[in-house]
Amino acid sequence: MVDKKQVKRSIKQLQRVKTWQLIILLILAVAVSTTFLRLNNIGMVQRRTAVIDADNVGDNQITQNRLYDLQRYVTAHMNTDLGKGVFLESTYNNDRNKLVAEAANDINPNGNIYEKVQKICAPQFSHYSFAYTQCTLNELDKYQPSGNLTSSVKLLPDAYIHNFASPLWSPDFAGWSVLVCIAILTMIITRLISVATLKLLLKRHYKSI
Repeated sequence: MVDKKQVKRSIKQLQRVKTWQLIILLILAVAVSTTFLRLNNIGMVQRRTAVIDADNVGDNQITQNRLYDLQRYVTAHMNTDLGKGVFLESTYNNDRNKLVAEAANDINPNGNIYEKVQKICAPQFSHYSFAYTQCTLNELDKYQPSGNLTSSVKLLPDAYIHNFASPLWSPDFAGWSVLVCIAILTMIITRLISVATLKLLLKRHYKSI
């Protein structure tokens, strides 16, 4: 049977550090962890924006370099999930418009039809976009015998979406601060359970604490 004095001594040792003190420490640790996690996410957003900006410029080499920077950052830091990924919209629209122009030239080797359509659609849009391409296709369909140029221009958007997996935990400031939070929380739970168990033991086996 466990000695009564030993049980009391164990309870006093556990009560030296108050639960409220651990809770305050946990709150501070959570605040620090949240800050680091947010900084990780901001770093991802900045690099994703750099990819989109490079794509809008139209320099494929710079775009690939920015994609590589984004990949290295996301795969090495937690809380950097890209969601649905980053879509190279400008590259997609440019490539799609090239296919549309080639398809139009197949209809008329002189390319006069495509130039005529551009005079109709270009004033409606400030830059290349899906709507711009669709306008071009709709106008070109009027000149194609089959009336279905859209079916001959196939370019899957998924091929222009880049996504990278973010780790559940990473050995950076955010990752270590999360571990500190978990450690403190574990200490609080363990302390509460230990004190409750020892007091219950005293109540059951002894007449008074």
